[in-house]
Amino acid sequence: MLSNIKSVIEGLDYSTISTERKELLEQTAQFIQTKVDQNERVNLVCVCTHNSRRSHLCQVWSKVASMHFRVRKVNSYSGGTEVTAVNQQIIKTLDAQGFTLIKLSDSDNPIYALKYDESAPPIHLFSKKYENPYNPNSNFIAFMNCDHADQNCPVVLGAENRFKINYLDPKRSDGTADQERIYLETSQLIATEMFYLFSK
Repeated sequence: MLSNIKSVIEGLDYSTISTERKELLEQTAQFIQTKVDQNERVNLVCVCTHNSRRSHLCQVWSKVASMHFRVRKVNSYSGGTEVTAVNQQIIKTLDAQGFTLIKLSDSDNPIYALKYDESAPPIHLFSKKYENPYNPNSNFIAFMNCDHADQNCPVVLGAENRFKINYLDPKRSDGTADQERIYLETSQLIATEMFYLFSK
């Protein structure tokens, strides 16, 4: 694990998670555990409407957490119900937290390679619909990261189960003096919950 990311991990505080939220994360962990016990591959798809902010943070931190706790055969993806682009403040936030990001394409919807460990392959970040061919099309677990996507996707085709692990949209802070702080707090929150989940 890259050294700056280790520092972020060491600062995570599970006591900030509510009892109700812990119950949801533990239920999710139990389902993942059944697949691990059966030596099955665990494919997670983090879903949010525009696949531009929260779902990317969930994709990144779920993968980092699974690696940290040595939960094998976990792959993390993200997608939405619409295609936009990874928000630039998300890129800045992940960079500030110690990830190495390389822009692989220069377009309206660029692709980024994100490194969190010298020996692990990078995570690829770009906006896409959840059914994009880059993502698994069956036997995956959907993490619904926003109410809008959860309400507008009564069926996530191919998902074997779905869990409503939603977060407030940091977009609410765009263009304000609080923008950098809100995005960082959102990333910290998602990291804390993903690490709690995989600790179980």
